[in-house]
Amino acid sequence: MAVIKPYKGVYPKIDPTVFVAENAVIIGDVEIGKDSSVWYNVVIRGDVNYIRIGERTNIQDGTIIHVDHKKYPTVIGNNVTIGHKVMIHACTIEDFCLIGMSATIMDGVVVGKQSIVAAGALVTPGKIIEPQSLWAGVPAKFVRKLTEEELNWLEKSAENYVKYKNSYLEELK
Repeated sequence: MAVIKPYKGVYPKIDPTVFVAENAVIIGDVEIGKDSSVWYNVVIRGDVNYIRIGERTNIQDGTIIHVDHKKYPTVIGNNVTIGHKVMIHACTIEDFCLIGMSATIMDGVVVGKQSIVAAGALVTPGKIIEPQSLWAGVPAKFVRKLTEEELNWLEKSAENYVKYKNSYLEELK
């Protein structure tokens, strides 16, 4: 059973359509929208600020999501794919983004709508990623604008994980 706990009297609010893996940990001021999924070994810790995760967003295995106690919450939009082992700290990720496996997104970053942060990238504090762009590297830098084909793919990407979570929920009945 997943660990879903309050912190200082604030309980996570998780839509009943969300899949939460049995070894995920969700603590404190966290809200997760309809048809999203939180996979195995994920930690979402809304203890010293809040975390908001939109609808149809998937948080894949081994990801850690946290906040900054002074200034920045973490806000993740709708239809976002967060790859395996991503570190998200006190930032904003807008709708229809893909954050590649093992990427790190740091305090105050804004990832604009329909953008891709490549696997292994390190997005340093305060960076503003323009919508519809690809960023990669350590530290991450702008690579190029996304193609129409990539933008269309992003529109459909999160839907695959909605299907996976529905399958898991059906299996676990």
